[in-house]
Amino acid sequence: MYIVMVASECAPIIKAGGLGDVVYGLSRELEIRGNTVEIILPKYDCMRYDQIWGLQCVYPDLWVPWFGGAIHCSVWFGFAHGRKCYFIDPHSADQFFNRGTYYGCNDDQMRFAFFSKAAMEFMLKDNKRPDIIHCHDWQTGLIPVMLAEIYKHLGMQNQRVCFTIHNFKHQGIYSGQLLEATGLRRPEHFFRHEQMGDNFNPHLLNIMKGGIIYSNFVTTVSPQHAWEARFTDQSYGLGHTLHISQHKFDGVLNGVDYDIWNPEIDRYIPARYGMGNLDDKYRNKEALRDRFWLRKDYKPIIAYVGRLDDQKGVHLIRHGIFYALHNNAQFILLGTSPEASINADFWNLKRHLNDSPDCHLELSFNEEVSHLIYAGADMFLMPSNFEPCGLSQVISLKYGTVPIVRNVGGLVNTVFDKDHHHSKPLHERNGFVFQHSDYAAVEGAMYRGIRLFYDYPAHFRELMYNGMRYDFSWNYPAQRYLGIYDYIRAK
Repeated sequence: MYIVMVASECAPIIKAGGLGDVVYGLSRELEIRGNTVEIILPKYDCMRYDQIWGLQCVYPDLWVPWFGGAIHCSVWFGFAHGRKCYFIDPHSADQFFNRGTYYGCNDDQMRFAFFSKAAMEFMLKDNKRPDIIHCHDWQTGLIPVMLAEIYKHLGMQNQRVCFTIHNFKHQGIYSGQLLEATGLRRPEHFFRHEQMGDNFNPHLLNIMKGGIIYSNFVTTVSPQHAWEARFTDQSYGLGHTLHISQHKFDGVLNGVDYDIWNPEIDRYIPARYGMGNLDDKYRNKEALRDRFWLRKDYKPIIAYVGRLDDQKGVHLIRHGIFYALHNNAQFILLGTSPEASINADFWNLKRHLNDSPDCHLELSFNEEVSHLIYAGADMFLMPSNFEPCGLSQVISLKYGTVPIVRNVGGLVNTVFDKDHHHSKPLHERNGFVFQHSDYAAVEGAMYRGIRLFYDYPAHFRELMYNGMRYDFSWNYPAQRYLGIYDYIRAK
């Protein structure tokens, strides 16, 4: 099968979050299974050029219709750790992708509308006719719209679109200028509630909604999050749209790349280990304490790695630090916040705890250090307010680090409570889960983890083994996506 991924990120060259990991990991697994996969991306000035091999201009004269004229683009090709990537490089005074950032500009909707238009023009003019165009998040939500309304009449009538939503919070809501720019004229058609008209403001268009309505199939990144998107406020107003599209909507759990996140082969940790030599994990615990000047004592290390923001339950992370310290545990945190007030609060907290021999807050992000934390910690705290899929808890399981998570999103599909998940036998339970987003709830789960560590170390070790036995690789998700691709090709 011939598949073209269109996305705003692909790890490790363009990565702002989990989207980049998914595009890379899924593409790689699909290729392993014998499919041809190409990825179309913007050519940002700030992407990791050192991670691209053989970058060269392969299509120097792509003219992309835009408003009443056209913008001249070059298309570059290179390999990103083996993945075949095309990069759209517009030569325009707008400097769409020469901003020193991937996201966060006032005209992001127009920037990615242009990227979507350019991707379609490139496929049309370079005679690329994939079986499947797989689009990701609102940045590419206009592609299924343009395919159905414009490009199927120009020779692309056999292409099918799968649209994956990684984050419902950002939907690409903008004015009708999008229609004029991209050639989707007929505002009276597209502003209709049944098409792209925003569900709350009839004077605006919703790009993500357009992607849902016009795609052949829509996925989100875990089965639980698919349910939450339809029946709770997690869809940020798109619940009705998903309800009328329920026949083509499902959740597919993201995978994790075990070539990178695997303690048996991890090049970033001092002692490699697996289920057969689990005691070597504790050499990494010693190295982690050396790295952050923590006291060497018989105590569990509880860790957090990731963004510090409301989505991640930052108030519970903060509370969890003090609960750990007051209950004979150590705590290590690695992460930063996109919000200045949260960053300032954690810097104050760092100064307050600076002399503690049982705590270290590393307010930055370092991939190499994150590997050591996953390998050296005993437990991993993840108290998210919402979590479409989550990768940290899956990585923790692989490293024998017991997750403590809230009962939401992809955490529901991956972590099964040791004491209360009665539909799973004991040997399939792998962590601690709490329900409510309050202090008492997170304390209850942390208490159970700490007490098991001290009072029943053999049972704690079994919990570590249970987690390591799970396979959350891309193996099953890739097979699931191939089934979806076959389903929409047959329609």
